[in-house]
This record gives sequence, structure tokens and C-alpha cells, in this order.
Amino acid sequence: MDGCIFCKIIKGEIPCQKIYEDDKALAFLDISPVNKGHALVVPKKHSMDLLEADDKELSAIISACKKVANACMKGLKADGISLDVSTKPAAGQVVMHTHFHIIPRWKDDGLKHWPRKSLLAEEMKKVQEAIKNSL
Repeated sequence: MDGCIFCKIIKGEIPCQKIYEDDKALAFLDISPVNKGHALVVPKKHSMDLLEADDKELSAIISACKKVANACMKGLKADGISLDVSTKPAAGQVVMHTHFHIIPRWKDDGLKHWPRKSLLAEEMKKVQEAIKNSL
């Protein structure tokens, strides 16, 4: 895509702090990190989001995510890793190119998890059926 910032980074038109690359994926540091070492892993083949991405491409991206996550753990002596992929603007996706966030975590880094909600058993059953019927 002509206007896609990640496609421009992949083509070398925009510089990045590259940390990993293979024939299918590129990983680089996020310019607005949540935590030290926050990296983005993107497929070289453009797709808008996780739901649009080719399954074979996704398999390669997950493999790259694992490599980058292991390197973050070891290189930064992180206590854990958060892996995030936001799909569609309602979920927080800002760049419309499939990408995964690798966020190194430390015990007391101050990051919080999502707030939790409670659903009644009847509502859980309706949600379960709606999802199962869409598969």
C-alpha cells in the first residue's frame, strides 16, 4: 500500500531500529514504546489486519514473534513478555498493517492488565453460541 508507514519501513523508505528480519517478517523498535524494548513484528506482505492476513504469513510472523520475544527476555533480562495484536480501530489499531507488539515486562513496571467484567451464566451461553455458530 502506497500510504502505509509499515510498508515504507519495510521498503527502507523510512528508517527504523531494526532488530530482526527474514524473508517474511521485519521486527523493529516502536518509536513510542510502552516499555523499554517494545518491538513491532510486521509481515513484509501487506494485509490490513490479523483477520485479513494469509495463514501462512501469520505462521511465519508468530515464529518471528517468538524469536524476538526470546531475545527481549534474554537481552533485556525481562521477567515476562506481553504479546498484543489489535485488530480494527475499535480495538486500538492505529496503523492498518498487520502487526504484533512484543512488550518486555518487569515485575514492578507499573503496567496494568485490562479491567475485568462479569457475565451471567445465561449471557455467557449466548456469547458461546454466537461465536460457535460463526465458525
